[in-house]
Amino acid sequence: MADVMETAYNFFWAESFWLPNNYSWVQLRNTDDGIYRAQFRDLSVAVYLAVAISLLRIFFERCIFGPIGHSYGLKSVVKKASPNPILEKAFKEKKSPSNETIQGLSKQADLSVRQVQRWFRIRRNQDRTPVFKKFCESSWRALFYFVIFWYGVYLHLDKSWFYETKHCWKGWPHHHVPTDVYWYYMVEFGFYLSLLASLFTDNKRKDFTEMIVHHIATLLLMSMSWANNFVRIGTLVLLVHDAVDSWMEVAKVAKYLKFDRICNALFLVFMIVWVLTRMMLFPFRIIRSTMFEASAEMDPNVGWLTMYSVYNLLLCTLQVLHIIWFYYICLIAVDAFKGQVKQDSRSSLESESLSGGEDLVDNKPRTRSATKEKQASTNGATVRNRDSAKQASN
Repeated sequence: MADVMETAYNFFWAESFWLPNNYSWVQLRNTDDGIYRAQFRDLSVAVYLAVAISLLRIFFERCIFGPIGHSYGLKSVVKKASPNPILEKAFKEKKSPSNETIQGLSKQADLSVRQVQRWFRIRRNQDRTPVFKKFCESSWRALFYFVIFWYGVYLHLDKSWFYETKHCWKGWPHHHVPTDVYWYYMVEFGFYLSLLASLFTDNKRKDFTEMIVHHIATLLLMSMSWANNFVRIGTLVLLVHDAVDSWMEVAKVAKYLKFDRICNALFLVFMIVWVLTRMMLFPFRIIRSTMFEASAEMDPNVGWLTMYSVYNLLLCTLQVLHIIWFYYICLIAVDAFKGQVKQDSRSSLESESLSGGEDLVDNKPRTRSATKEKQASTNGATVRNRDSAKQASN
């Protein structure tokens, strides 16, 4: 068994994949030369930090953001529909039944059409994540992204590679990792670990698959860049990504609190920062540097490494996700221009409650099925008016 484990270990850490032709892992160990080289085992610190960050999040959500949400009237408990086997069976078949179906169900359940419609509205909302929970989640992410971004800006002010990306490659792989960069990297890695774990417990987003791919690609990039001491370019990748996320989360917080004008202004800032960072800086400065500048600035005696190609592939994967999300953002901008209710399509394209969690709107382009539902609701209102008129005449 020990031999199998050793073989697997040697296969995974094969120098032919991770390192240039002229290097071995022994040469990249830390010595007494005053240079601290990134070591893969350092990332174990990030695991403990992920636990600490998760506990810190629980504290902030329960003790700070929760009370703030309650003070603005957000409810942590969703109203549940009264038990009704007949309506529940129909709900499992179709969550938004037609007007004809509703009239039939009203006779079967011995309820009025309005009562059946109300039951279905409450039942649909029952399966949705409470706005209170989404408010707490977004508030925590907004706080973290804001703090970590500005700390990242601060620590980069005296770093040469912040101003000229060619310094990300000159002298590699013997780059010194300063203490502030070390902890910046560990905290970021721990945060993304906590984000990946919380995806399965947080509000279920419609871009759930894309978010899993994004977080895994980010963690792989961070792991590989740390193992190979590509730390300098790695910090720039983190900085570019963190620049936009806080604006998105703050805009969502404003939306949950129904500060629509503030939300609109923040969304505009978010969109501008997104274009500047993820559609311009990331592809034309970061990826351009890794693909072309690296080979030109590295010591010619270093040689080629296979991992470098995988690293670039992961960066391009992130950029593809950026383009997909930018498409969703543009849909939001179009809807905003048309005067529709605005939401964060990139995050979830989720429905929001405008009246106590019952009357819902969706920001997605109106489909034929949505139009039918609206017509059904209108017809239902007409039926109710007729019933009221008959009762009044009697």
